[in-house]
Formats: sequence, C-alpha cells, structure tokens
Amino acid sequence: MEIRTLKPEEFDAAIELGEYAFQYRMTAEAKEKARKRFKPENTWGMFDEEGRLSAKLGLLNADIFVNGKKMPMSGVAGVATWPEYRRQGLVKQLLTHSLQVMNESGKLISMLHPFSFAFYRKFGWEMFSDFKKYVISTEKLPAKQVTEGTVRRGVTDISVLNRVYEAYASRYNGMMVRDEDRWKHAILNDEEDQTAVYYDSAGEPQGFLLYKVQKQEMQVYEFIYLTEEARQALWTFIGNHDSMIKQTVLDHMPVDDGLTYMLADPRITQEIVPFGMARIVNVPGFIEAYAFQSDGKEQAWTVQIQDPYAPWNEGKWRIALSPEGTAAVTAADPAERAQLSLDIQTLTTMMLGYKRPGELLNMGRLAGEPEAVAYLERVIPIGRTFLLDFF
Repeated sequence: MEIRTLKPEEFDAAIELGEYAFQYRMTAEAKEKARKRFKPENTWGMFDEEGRLSAKLGLLNADIFVNGKKMPMSGVAGVATWPEYRRQGLVKQLLTHSLQVMNESGKLISMLHPFSFAFYRKFGWEMFSDFKKYVISTEKLPAKQVTEGTVRRGVTDISVLNRVYEAYASRYNGMMVRDEDRWKHAILNDEEDQTAVYYDSAGEPQGFLLYKVQKQEMQVYEFIYLTEEARQALWTFIGNHDSMIKQTVLDHMPVDDGLTYMLADPRITQEIVPFGMARIVNVPGFIEAYAFQSDGKEQAWTVQIQDPYAPWNEGKWRIALSPEGTAAVTAADPAERAQLSLDIQTLTTMMLGYKRPGELLNMGRLAGEPEAVAYLERVIPIGRTFLLDFF
C-alpha cells in the first residue's frame, strides 16, 4: 500500500471514513465549514492498489507548555480504518510514518486522545494527565464572596481570553498554546456556550468561565483563574444562578485544584478521568530544550533508552547538565555502562512530571543506580500536568 498525504479532492473520502469509524453524521453546513478548513498536507492516508483510502490519521501541529516553556508538538487525531482493512497493521504503519514526519519537521513531543491506552502504549505513547469532574448540588456550592472587581458576561475578545488562558496554561505541563483559529473553531464554536470574565479593580482580566445553562444545570467546560480573588468571584457568579439551577457540573478541572478542601461540605460527586497520552519524539532535542532545576553543579550520566518505533532515540545517551540547568546530549559509547535504563513511555511521563523518578523505580518502570535516580529527583522540576483541549 501507498502512504501519502491526502489531496484536496479527497476530503469527502476522509470524511466518509471518519463518519463510519466514529459513528456520527455531519450536517451539510458543518461539512462545508470543514471543507474550507481542511489541510490535506496534515492528513496522511494508506491507499490500496486501486487508489482507495483504506486508513487515515491527522496531525495537529501546535506548541505545548513544559516547565513554563513552549515546545513544538504534533497531535495525532482522527485515526480510522475501514473494517475490511483492519488487523492488517495499517495503523501501525501510519503511526510509524507519522513519527518520522514529526521528527523530520522538528517536533519534540506528540500527544493524542486514545480509544485504547494499551493500544497506543505499544507505539510509545503513555498517559500523562488526568482531570477531575465534579457534580455539585446548588446548596453545596462555595460560599459567595464580595470582591472588588467585576464579572462581565459575553466577552468574546480572543485576545483577552487568550491572555488569561496562557498565563494559566503555562503553570501546567501539557497545556496547548491556542492560536486564533483554534479559539474560533474549537473553543468558541458552540453558539449556546457563554463566557464570563472576571476583571480586578484595576480592570485587568484575571479569570474566565466557559459554560452553558440548560435544564436547571450549569455545565462549566473551562474554569480558568490566575488569582484567589478571581476564583472566588467566578464561584460567586456561578452561585448567583441558584434560582435557575439545581446543580453545577465542572467537566474538566485539574486534579490538584483543591476544591473539596475549600467546601463547607466536601461530600460531592467527583471522578478522576485519565485524559491524554504523550510521547517524546526526539530524545536529544527534548532534553536539550527542557528546563531542568539547577542544583549548581555539573553532572553527567548515561541513559539507555528503548524506543523501537523511533529508532533514532534507541541506544545510550550521555546527558551533561550544566550548573545552570542546561543539558547537552550526545550519543554514548555502546560499551559504556548505563546508569539508568528506561523506555520512551517512562521517560515521557517522568519528564512531564506525571510520575516522579522514585515512583517509577519502585514500579519497576525505571532501572538504575540509586544515586542517579536521586539526582533525577533533584533536577527534574516537580511539575503538574493538565490538558484541556480535545483534538
């Protein structure tokens, strides 16, 4: 079979496959909007000997935040195969090819939302984030507070929303950098959704909600705040709907948000949901771009990496860390003893901060000398992972 990017005239074939695989139907209006935004150069397909599209996947190129820095990322989305072509390794070939494309185009990390965690783990992706979902009856909402600022509904100025969003997103590893197109067509694309922005006494935006009220329920899709004052003000805004709603559903909150601790009655419905997988695409590039926590000393160690689907990452690497926390990575002598050994999945989840080196050692996912593991504990920042965007 042939692997290549799609042509503009193959849009309908891609949509037909997606509708079948994911069991949905696009309206004519939605299809025409999607046609105008279709980027065939970012969609890869497998074609049989008669030129028919057999399987496909899309690549979404964006930056993500890692330790407060932006890193180039390629998201994998819309993976689909016609049933008559399944169990023939087509997706395996597409994923392997897409990793080569990502690497050649300078992407350092990749993310996806899996239909099966086990399936994508085989190819090097690993879970790296969870979110909390809350269901709170109105009488258990946080107490209303008086703040000096104001809440304004219906703010659609993307520059305002994005300024608050990026300041918030930079606190977490894995949050996407949103461009104007994503705001318009993926975040603010539902006419029934509403926004509410909190401005402090100086007129500076410090938080916002993306929400919907229907059938006596408030659904909050994004609860973004930069200060405690903004958090209190936005909760008060939610509470002021008490005559209209019986409950509030917060669909997507960070695991470390601490809400239940702040409630008078913390016995509310909450669920932790695994959400999103990631994998480092280029080990040397990622580590050299990574912001380590400096301990003021020069240090070097050798790491054995297993990554069969991205062979450019395989083997032994010598990582030298400067007193300022900047890394230089070079290929190590194959005969040199490795102080640490791990696969690409473990490396990814460790560097993003989802799991600490000591935890991974205890789980048997990381092997190595205790001194080297202890060193990693010191120089890998204690990060928080979170991902709001679905693609």
